[in-house]
Amino acid sequence: MTTLFSLANKRVLITGSGRGIGFLMAKGLAEAGAEVIINATTQEGADKAAAALQQQGFKAHAVAFDVTQSAAVNAAVEKIESEIGPIDVLVNNAGIQRRRPFLEFPEQDWNDVIAVNQTAVFLVSQAVARQMVTRQQGKIINIGSMQSELGRDTITPYAASKGAVTMLTRGMCVELARYNIQVNGIAPGYFKTEMTQALADDEAFTSWLCKRTPAARWGNPEELIGAAVFLASKASDFVNGHLLFVDGGMRVAV
Repeated sequence: MTTLFSLANKRVLITGSGRGIGFLMAKGLAEAGAEVIINATTQEGADKAAAALQQQGFKAHAVAFDVTQSAAVNAAVEKIESEIGPIDVLVNNAGIQRRRPFLEFPEQDWNDVIAVNQTAVFLVSQAVARQMVTRQQGKIINIGSMQSELGRDTITPYAASKGAVTMLTRGMCVELARYNIQVNGIAPGYFKTEMTQALADDEAFTSWLCKRTPAARWGNPEELIGAAVFLASKASDFVNGHLLFVDGGMRVAV
């Protein structure tokens, strides 16, 4: 059983892992034995996160690149493959949020959300999958959201982008499974992070959330690690095109 979930000798690239949930996932995957590649928009941010992991005895590298720019993505993936080693697992974690009523939502904010949450998943997955196909193996994990299937006030573009991630996951599965590549997603519910801090500080919202969620609480970011390890490991070799909800049961409750 230990071997089934081991990530020893696996190299994992996690986008947007300089901080927040991405960094926690990187740490969790490293604890399972993986050699992790930290990605951030700045080299300073990536270096800082990688150094923190290295100080704990984990194998970590820092590679900064803009996940929304195809030239930068292709160059970075080529650099990783040639200088660090083959990417066995890709975690598309980079994401942003913008909150405005739909009728007041600025076009530029829409473009930014779609670029990071949707287009980047396509660009990075395509660049990495081309290498995985030649090796006839690999795993891609896309970070969706409970809003992949549910709507909510002020975040319509975010929900649209995460809904697209669901269909990217399914479409990539259909086309890549024949090459022994598993493509799955993780859909977090409400977790206490920098992105949701304002909501967590809102007593009325937290009260509503606890009543609405069968688990009756916010999720802790560390609780996403097990799902990531499962989908990155041999344990999920016949799991493909699946969206794993980690939401305390909120999506299925009336």
